[in-house]
Amino acid sequence: MGNVNVLIGAGSIGQAIARRVSAGRHVVLADLRQENADAAAKVLRDAGFEVSTATVDVSSRPSVQELVELAAGLGDITGVIHAAGVSPSQASPATILAVDLYGTAVVLEEFGNVIAKGGAGVVIASQSGHRLGALTVEQNAALATTPAEDLLSLAMLQPDQVKDSLHAYQLSKRGNSLRVMYEAVRWGQRGARVNTISPGIVITPLARDELTGPRGEGYRRMIELCPVGRAATPDEVGHVGALLLGPDGALITGSDFLMDGGVTASYWYGELAAKQ
Repeated sequence: MGNVNVLIGAGSIGQAIARRVSAGRHVVLADLRQENADAAAKVLRDAGFEVSTATVDVSSRPSVQELVELAAGLGDITGVIHAAGVSPSQASPATILAVDLYGTAVVLEEFGNVIAKGGAGVVIASQSGHRLGALTVEQNAALATTPAEDLLSLAMLQPDQVKDSLHAYQLSKRGNSLRVMYEAVRWGQRGARVNTISPGIVITPLARDELTGPRGEGYRRMIELCPVGRAATPDEVGHVGALLLGPDGALITGSDFLMDGGVTASYWYGELAAKQ
């Protein structure tokens, strides 16, 4: 048995990262929908990668545990790419919290129990987490350290506190980066690393949903007024993912890499700030 990379979420960003770090490794490609996993697996197989597929619902711990067992049965799990999630235009606040916040915590807990020495993980968060206002020290600690099974019971996450999908998404993505800081300590005890990437608008099918959805005008304004003046490609996120998962990133863990073309900078200090 050899080394295994696990890709959760069959979308463009996850595939772009996997292609850069999976030569000579077996890729376990998991998605909520088998047809998505199969389609992505064909692309990777046609490019020379060895791929197995699975279905996974990250909001279900037993489902994640089944994925861990499958991957561990194929070899040492040396890489985890967690790119599954739902956007504000796709789901209710409750679903976003269950998938993006709780699901990420479960993935980090379960794979953190088996990640091989020298292994690494990367979680795809979002620029949205950087546009959420400051939380209290206590709220930060709660999002970072509360056991996953108790996470959705936090007072700050109840329906009377989280009333719209965007707020749920921002909280979830802020929570992802905080959770990764916490888990980096535990993963480090196994000789492994884990980080988050917080992309801005990356042109994927999910992003197209956002650009044509109810918040589309705002997203288009972000692209037009950010310092770089364009959206990102999945390959650009793939380059950062490869750094974080590879030997050149050996000193990087518990970190969040914001790569949004300067949208957040403009939101706080540039033209986007004036238009809030």
